Parts: sequence; structure tokens; C-alpha cells
Amino acid sequence: MILAVIIGCEIGFWVLLGLGLVTRYLWRMRRLSTALLVAVPLLDVVLLAASVIDMRGGATADWRHGLAAAYLAYSIVFGHRTVKWADARFAHRFAGGPEPWKPPAGGMARARYEWIMWFKIVLAYGIACGLLLGLAWIVGNPARTAALTGFMLDLSKIPLIALIWPVSYTLFPKKVKEDRRESGVPVKPRG
Repeated sequence: MILAVIIGCEIGFWVLLGLGLVTRYLWRMRRLSTALLVAVPLLDVVLLAASVIDMRGGATADWRHGLAAAYLAYSIVFGHRTVKWADARFAHRFAGGPEPWKPPAGGMARARYEWIMWFKIVLAYGIACGLLLGLAWIVGNPARTAALTGFMLDLSKIPLIALIWPVSYTLFPKKVKEDRRESGVPVKPRG
């Protein structure tokens, strides 16, 4: 059951996000758009409730409950950013909005960006672990929740692997071509 709820919430996330953006930019229905986009986090509440109900109903924890916690943690930390990312691209493509923001191309600015992203991944991991520990506490039966601890250990690989990016950008920063107009160096006109 819990896997079906996770899949339904993931599909629901993209459907609500897509409908929210279509109603905002193509149909110009701002109120309905806002309601649809505000409903996106409610899917997380549905998923959390389904996990608790499933475990309280006697289910033995497995990877699906861990995945539900990871999904919730991702939504908490990165959900707003994902909505803003999609909104900027949709507005640019369909409503003449400005070109979407891009992360710095290189240098220490890119390293700083990568470290911020890594700390957000660590935060999401911490939230997922907190949710899993909370679920184990609610159930109160270590025999039924042992798999949650194993999932936390497996999930720890994600921040460890993600550490490659900030470390590599810090130790080997990519050189960025300096725009002569921004550097104060006069640009010789062509012609």
C-alpha cells in the first residue's frame, strides 16, 4: 500500500505543479493557480499519514517506509526550490519571463553554491532520519522497525557521494572566462 501512495504522491506532485503553472501562465487564473501550488505540500501530509497508519496497523517496516521518509525530507528541503525552478522555466518559455537563473559557472562562487547544496542534502538526510526514528518510536516495536535503521545507513551514502561535487569544485575550481565589460576594461568597438 505504501509504495502506491508514494507513487501517487510523486505523480500528484508533478500534476499539481503542472496544472498550477498552466493555470497561472496560460489560462491567467491566478487564484486557482495559487490554490493548486499550495496544495502541493499537502501530498506530503498524505504520505506521512499513510506511513503512520500503515505502521500502526501492524505492518513491518521495510524500504518503502524508508523511501516515504526520504521523499518527505526531499520535499521539505527541496520542494520550494523545485517549484521555483519549474516556475521560472515555465514563465520564460510560455509567458515571456526572464531567462531562468543558473548556478555560477565556476570559480569559488560555484564551490560555495555546491557546498550550500550539499548542506541541504545533509539537512534532508537528517530530516529523513528524524522521521524514521519518529516512526520507530510511534510503533514502539523494535522487531518491526529494524529495517528503518538499515535504511538510514543505506541513505547515508547519498550525502557521502554528493560530497564529491563541493570538494572537487573547492580543490579544482573551474576557470571562468571574465567578461571584459564587467571587469572595467574598455571594450574596443568592432568595425
